[in-house]
Amino acid sequence: MNKLEELGVALVTPFNKDLSVDFDGLTRLVEFNISNGVDYIVVLGTTAETATLSDEEKEAVKSHIIKINNGRVPLVLGIGGNNTMEVRKKIENVDMSDFFAILSVSPYYNKPNQEGIYQHYKMLAETGKPIIIYNVPGRTGQNIEASTTLRLANDFPNLLMIKEASPNISQYFDILRKKTQNFGLVSGDDEFTLPVTLAGGIGVISVIGQAYPKEFSTMLRLAKERKVDEAYKIHNSLVEIIRLIFAEGNPVGIKAVLSEMGLINNYLRLPLVPATEGLLAKIKLEMEKI
Repeated sequence: MNKLEELGVALVTPFNKDLSVDFDGLTRLVEFNISNGVDYIVVLGTTAETATLSDEEKEAVKSHIIKINNGRVPLVLGIGGNNTMEVRKKIENVDMSDFFAILSVSPYYNKPNQEGIYQHYKMLAETGKPIIIYNVPGRTGQNIEASTTLRLANDFPNLLMIKEASPNISQYFDILRKKTQNFGLVSGDDEFTLPVTLAGGIGVISVIGQAYPKEFSTMLRLAKERKVDEAYKIHNSLVEIIRLIFAEGNPVGIKAVLSEMGLINNYLRLPLVPATEGLLAKIKLEMEKI
């Protein structure tokens, strides 16, 4: 059984008013998620505002989560970028003793063609480390086509799975239909989680899941048990809040939700700014319904 099944969450990085890392908030967030049923945690992903953290802060966040988790759930570490050689070096040098796998986003901004994407992941796979491919064309500017994902999956067994966040749900289904048994697909889109899981996906790496871990993990368990109507009842109750948290960018919306829950303070680092009053009002109203 793949340890990375069902509910994974991509944690935010809480900040204090002076924009230093809020380690007390981070502790609360990790404890809340583990006690409410998450199956694994992604450390230093996109949602963590990793691009705005210094190397020292990244190490401090990583060490803190390892300490608080204390081996209770598997951890995945985000290491990505658009300089293939640099990403490879970071993956080669990272200590994996506390991590199950690396989550590595497809190169952004450069917009390589499909062969370039293949060669990028080929070079990362040659490190021998367990790696999760991450396709999020809305952020990277370039889609990893299903044929490229399948080619990578067939050629490199240590490319364990893909976090697929294409806006085209047919792409998820194409990979699920044609992939080998040992290669996994998790949804990288919260709203697609249920249909993708029912079609053969192994869960989600979620943003909203860190605010509603009990609900999301229950939905995934029901999907696994083929209790479709019950699963869709939970899905339908969360659709609006999922759409709202991405309305002004990520993690703008999820930080607003977590702040309303009292888990963290609602501070972000530039270029991101907190949710507008209009969005915040909609989020509060929707939270009351859940």
